[in-house]
Amino acid sequence: MKKIIAVLLAVLFVCGALAACGGSTNTEATKDEKPAIDTTPAESGITEVGNFDASGIEVDPEFKLGVVLVGDENEGYTFAHMQGIQKAAEELGLADDQIIWKYNIPEDEKCKDACDDLVGQGCKLIVTNSYGHQSYTQQAAEEYPEVQFIAMTGDTAKASGLENFSNAFTRVYESRYVSGVVAGMKAKELDEAGKLTDENKDENGNIKIGYVGAYPYAEVVSGYTAFYLGIKSVVENVVMDVQYTNSWFDMVAEGAAADALMARGCVIIGQHADSTGAPSAVQAALDGGKVAYSVGYNVDMLSVAPTAALTSATNNWTVFYKYAIGTAMKGEKVATNGVCGLDSGAVEITALGESCAEGTADKVAEVEAALKDGSVHVFDQNTFTVGGEKVEYAFATDTDGDFAPDADNAMFDGYYHESYTQSAPSFQLRIDGITELNNN
Repeated sequence: MKKIIAVLLAVLFVCGALAACGGSTNTEATKDEKPAIDTTPAESGITEVGNFDASGIEVDPEFKLGVVLVGDENEGYTFAHMQGIQKAAEELGLADDQIIWKYNIPEDEKCKDACDDLVGQGCKLIVTNSYGHQSYTQQAAEEYPEVQFIAMTGDTAKASGLENFSNAFTRVYESRYVSGVVAGMKAKELDEAGKLTDENKDENGNIKIGYVGAYPYAEVVSGYTAFYLGIKSVVENVVMDVQYTNSWFDMVAEGAAADALMARGCVIIGQHADSTGAPSAVQAALDGGKVAYSVGYNVDMLSVAPTAALTSATNNWTVFYKYAIGTAMKGEKVATNGVCGLDSGAVEITALGESCAEGTADKVAEVEAALKDGSVHVFDQNTFTVGGEKVEYAFATDTDGDFAPDADNAMFDGYYHESYTQSAPSFQLRIDGITELNNN
């Protein structure tokens, strides 16, 4: 997403702590009793949009698509969106001159200005790709009801009640989990081969993993938790430190964060940040004799970390954009909250690097099949604890604007249902085994 910039910053309340949130209040309760909490499973608020049937679509030469991007081709997150739009347009027969691009648009009033200009140029569908664009995109949707707007990674479309305003995201937590399996295979191989030192383990013998995160928001928390749980599905004795950069794209800060994590003994560095800074730093460390490997995000990192990169979790935005553009071309409404995942090829991992552990490809195939058939769930409540306790219920939606989820129980049927009440990730439990080093 870009990303959940201003919402859901507080940790989900669980168990007893949840007693102060949501639900009805028992007015007859004594001061020692706690208000009742509605833990009824939430209803799904999303629409699965994968595998769009584009047959029969006729291209209207007057149709125009407007695209507002927070970055350009030099930034991995935006580059992935650009590739997805271009591929989807090609498959739908939309000409290059029917797409109007707005690059490097900041998350301020300039986004609204860009939307105004695109409407003026005749665009019938306008997409913005950063969470910080959302409020300005919604303003434009209110002003131009004849144009469809999509705020990618956003979360206010449903509440807005606007027929021409939508949110969308992928189930990227699935590819995060799979990339964690790749990391787990490598960690296990290193441990069994005796290549890890005391520096690489904590006082309890747990292997140290590091993670470079942009911000402590739900999208990042969901992603790093999925990554960690993927690792633990292979090797149980692991812990993970998360170092934040407070930026989505900062090569220097990301490289420095990776260096700091490796200095703490972390042997594999994952990331939710958009540059090649972390993989480049890990490659330099590996070349210098340190045991260190990288799992990237958005794009294949083998070009900058040929022996350090194991794989990257990535989105194939073509799947969603083919649906969204095709739907708009047919004059139909785009889903208010659209989601697509592993089943439709909307998320995946990039090519496995030469340093991956033996048997990794077979293990990846096994895990992906299990995720698809539902025999494995990323946030299985039996695979993690919070404060040493199993989480019985967890809310996904903030109804009162205090940044703490207080409604829509997403923990049922044995797992947390991510991207279920809304397309954007909502999981933000801080589970045992993961330490945020600079979340303040």
